[in-house]
Amino acid sequence: MTDSWWPNKAIHTACLAMTKTGDGLVDPKLILSWALNSVGAPQTAIGLLVPLRESFTMLPQIVEAAWLRTLKTRRFVWSAGSAIQAVAVACMAAVLWLLEGAAAGWAVAGLIVVFALGRSLASVSYKDVLGSTVDKGNRGSVTGIAGSIAATIVLIFGAALSFGFIPLTLPAIVIALSIGAGLWLLASGLFTLLEEPAQAADGGEASVGIAAVVSHLREDPQLQRFTVCRILLSATAFAPPFIVSAAHGGSASGLQLGSLGPFVLASSIASILGSGFWGVVSDSSSRRVIMLAALLGTLVLAVLAAVLFLDAGGPLPVLWAAIALFVLMMAYQGVRRGRSTHIVDMAPGEARSGYAAISNTVVGLLLLGGGTFGILADVAGLALVFAVLAVMCAAGAVAAKGLEDVQSS
Repeated sequence: MTDSWWPNKAIHTACLAMTKTGDGLVDPKLILSWALNSVGAPQTAIGLLVPLRESFTMLPQIVEAAWLRTLKTRRFVWSAGSAIQAVAVACMAAVLWLLEGAAAGWAVAGLIVVFALGRSLASVSYKDVLGSTVDKGNRGSVTGIAGSIAATIVLIFGAALSFGFIPLTLPAIVIALSIGAGLWLLASGLFTLLEEPAQAADGGEASVGIAAVVSHLREDPQLQRFTVCRILLSATAFAPPFIVSAAHGGSASGLQLGSLGPFVLASSIASILGSGFWGVVSDSSSRRVIMLAALLGTLVLAVLAAVLFLDAGGPLPVLWAAIALFVLMMAYQGVRRGRSTHIVDMAPGEARSGYAAISNTVVGLLLLGGGTFGILADVAGLALVFAVLAVMCAAGAVAAKGLEDVQSS
């Protein structure tokens, strides 16, 4: 561990705050979707934005992790990934300014793949760099503080859009995307200043490739249990669009960004409160954080299912839906913060990237099938969707109970 603990912690916090702010300014569920709707892009292209981003972020990591093991220093991989994201977002801004219709839609969908591949490099390398440059007991607070800073900025942006302080126009969105690209580029440069101790390069594992990374899953029951928890608790990520849909009578099609103002604010406030709170608590016990977040998700999703079963076909009042989204996003932040801290503290030092990669790959494969919840909503209604997601969260809490308390080991 490097002796320069405070400079490293400050660099981590600043870089994460910048990239997480960029994520808020380039949110495919809200910002990009609205922008593509405004230029007449086809719904098929718009509907692919989130699945493409999530899947191509996670799926390559099983191969990237093996390559990462051959490198003695790994901060430059994160910097390269951030630079790729910066270029992709800048190109998205140019596309939205210059093109329209199907050309704009498919160009942005293609750029989302490029963006996701850069995000994949950053994700697979970050846990290794965090583990080697920040002491155990401080890692959760680094990511939590950065998340709160970014969420505050995104909250201000969302409120300004919702209340008309920033005009809801395409040029304003293009400027927001350009600012996001600049933040990723700045973070890319700043991250290279970390004082990262050299790690042992393992060419043998890289030569074996995927089989060696998969061996982590086969040989470690705790990693198996952790991956099952992640799969089950993906329910907290799948649920938010359905809450928005429930507030509009079961269909979110045709919504404008302005009408989503209460949801943007609810999500941002949950990020501000949840990131810092869960980050600090996860440094004491990430296992407990995952369990509590899972139970919180179970509660809100079960209540939503019960309300919709009792009032079939009726839309949820926007205020109540926004409150439900706030509680769910608090649970989501807990799941994210807890599992991020848990896998870094659980994995042996030289296996961090492999542990993260195999878990991400399995979850990435699952996300490719996430569209089945939309089919279930169309066929059986939102109440059943919420009930299934609540059961997933409850099962995730049970699975998390068997995780080791890695912070005390």
